[in-house]
Amino acid sequence: MLIGVRKEQELADHLSQQQAPPQSYWSIVRQQFRKNRMAVWSLRVLYVLGFIALFADFIANEKPIYAKLDGESHFPVFRSYAVGLGLDSWEARFFQNSWHEHDYDYVIWAPIPYSAQTMDRKNRNYVAPGDEQDVPSTRFRHWLGTDQLGRDVAAGMIAGTRTAMLVGIVAMSIAALIGIFLGALAGYFGDERFSISRIRLVLNGLGVFLAYFYGFQARSFALSEGTFGWEIFKSLVLIIAIMSLVNLLAVWLKGKGVWSQPITIPLDLGVMRLIEVVNSIPGLLLILSIVAIIEEQSVFYIMAIIGLIGWTGIARFIRAELLRVRNLEYIEAAQALGYSEWRIIARHAIPNALTPVLITIAFGVASAILMEAFLSFLGIGVAAEEVTWGSLLNLARSKFSAWWLAIFPGLAIFVTVTVFNLLGEGLTDALDPRRKQ
Repeated sequence: MLIGVRKEQELADHLSQQQAPPQSYWSIVRQQFRKNRMAVWSLRVLYVLGFIALFADFIANEKPIYAKLDGESHFPVFRSYAVGLGLDSWEARFFQNSWHEHDYDYVIWAPIPYSAQTMDRKNRNYVAPGDEQDVPSTRFRHWLGTDQLGRDVAAGMIAGTRTAMLVGIVAMSIAALIGIFLGALAGYFGDERFSISRIRLVLNGLGVFLAYFYGFQARSFALSEGTFGWEIFKSLVLIIAIMSLVNLLAVWLKGKGVWSQPITIPLDLGVMRLIEVVNSIPGLLLILSIVAIIEEQSVFYIMAIIGLIGWTGIARFIRAELLRVRNLEYIEAAQALGYSEWRIIARHAIPNALTPVLITIAFGVASAILMEAFLSFLGIGVAAEEVTWGSLLNLARSKFSAWWLAIFPGLAIFVTVTVFNLLGEGLTDALDPRRKQ
């Protein structure tokens, strides 16, 4: 009796599995990823770090989130963004007195009522978290202590979280864009499948020179004196405009005599030699050399440099995948339907070759954060007023008894790097086709 019931149950389970709709590839990856508990918890910690980085100004800030002063409502945190972009300015009364000295009708402070640069002169000279502090109330207590200048360590940790996440994401975004573009070209076209007209080759070479000159060289003063992010954006827009113009001109001149003859370019050979050249230069030595010749120190330069030297691994992986993918049936079907090579690469080849790239990016973010912390610890590439986890560790060197300046940022670096490494391992297991059933 029991054997018959068991067989009926097994038959019902088998039929339900056959009737169930087939799962997509990424749903299987998610299921496989959830089996790795360490990777799942690492993803949850990453969510917390991302939340802290995104809302850092609302978590730690000397300015109120909302304040009602003399019957007028103010949103100082939001307004500070407009002031930073040059779209607004502060009134004189906000310069004459600190934000804590105004007689507000109603005010909402951030959970940590200090910014990373706020100096509390009453609690300077390394006040420990458990020491007695000269504060008006418990709300204004320095829960993680202060440094020599009286800056709140908790606010510095929040600012360091934003810097670390920004460096990791922006640097690897730059590396991914360069690596995927060059690796896809090398893997798909190889040495014999990419041809370009002579006029397009000449005009693109001229366009690269003009883009560099007008995008960076001619705007060097604006880049050094203006808002760095905004000026870089304008330079990128100018570069895109110049390259688009020369390619439109190449299309117009394409059928003009001898200049229309195609030239085969060995892309795979060129990209691989470029990867070997970049890998032959020690990354740390290259960063130190570039930072040494830059007059203005900024973390944005560190992001750009790490991204410009971190693309080689991504390019190698995407190239290897494209060498396999380009000979599959669906690529041949797309070519038979008359789709352009660029459409096939962007919509069919690259999306099916990103599996190893995701793993490389996860490990690359951890390496970028560690590199930024190391450079900040040495006091290289970061402005003196910027507070990062590495700069807090650097302050601990001058006073060994200030243990809180070493423990908290060191623990934050360890946790963040470990989280991304565990995520990389989780993705490696989840994307491994040998583990699929």
